Amino acid sequence: MKRIIGYLKAYIATLNLKAFGSVSLLMAILIYFNYTAGLERTIMSKPTLARLGGSFSLYLFVLGSAWLLQSLFVNTVRRPPLFFYVLLIASCLIFAIKVSADELSGMLTAGLGFPWDRYVYMTLNWPLKCALVLILVTIVWRVGKYEGPVAGMQLKGFDLKPYFGLLLMMVPLIALAGTQADFQHTYPKVQRIAFIDDFTVNSWPYKLLYELSYGIDFLTIEAFFRGFLILAFARYAGANAILPMAAFYCCIHFGKPLGECITSYFGGLILGVVVLNTRNIWGGLIVHLGIAWLMELVAFIL
Repeated sequence: MKRIIGYLKAYIATLNLKAFGSVSLLMAILIYFNYTAGLERTIMSKPTLARLGGSFSLYLFVLGSAWLLQSLFVNTVRRPPLFFYVLLIASCLIFAIKVSADELSGMLTAGLGFPWDRYVYMTLNWPLKCALVLILVTIVWRVGKYEGPVAGMQLKGFDLKPYFGLLLMMVPLIALAGTQADFQHTYPKVQRIAFIDDFTVNSWPYKLLYELSYGIDFLTIEAFFRGFLILAFARYAGANAILPMAAFYCCIHFGKPLGECITSYFGGLILGVVVLNTRNIWGGLIVHLGIAWLMELVAFIL
């Protein structure tokens, strides 16, 4: 735990406050606009290609603007090479594909009858998207000739203890969030498959499988945002890769409860600092996945 605190202190000591303030102001404006005008809801309600284009445009605007604003105050990347821009565009496109690729699961479940077509579709969606994102990230990683395991997916030198301590600190905040109406409306995610209760003698195995599938989505998130966005861009900008990543990470939470969206920005910064220093994503995955399942538990109890 002391090591993580040391990483954070070192990052804060070198953080340019004007860059941080400008990017934070940008995200505050976008958050306000999203929760008053329904930006994310509008994009996600579109057909597949329109959703792909809309989400790609949003991600590119947020990530590109964050890098641009930061560059006004910090000499992040001198004369960025072509591959820097390839990374910028590819990362936004990969995640836009991720949020738009529901047809993959749909094609595999088209022949099933209700309710299993719907259940299998919802349970299979996250693993399929994870595989797709990891394949695309691996391609970019290899093309960029990066050294080491793809996107920080290595276990060497990994210590579990500090991350469980960090997770324990989040319990009071999760319990507080559980009292909010928007949180209770969104969680637990498992309530989305309540329809299988009428078709099974015991639905718990099916719900457990759904929760495990839900957990796979956090591997996708950590591998992409921390392992890929941090470690790939760190080649060119070092610790300055963290702030734009946190802005991008925040905007994918526009469909979540407001409190979760806001805290995701700061959570992204913390996990970004950890991955930059440890060069692996597993600690962040433990924290992120632990929070997600605790939120499920709290919402279920309440």
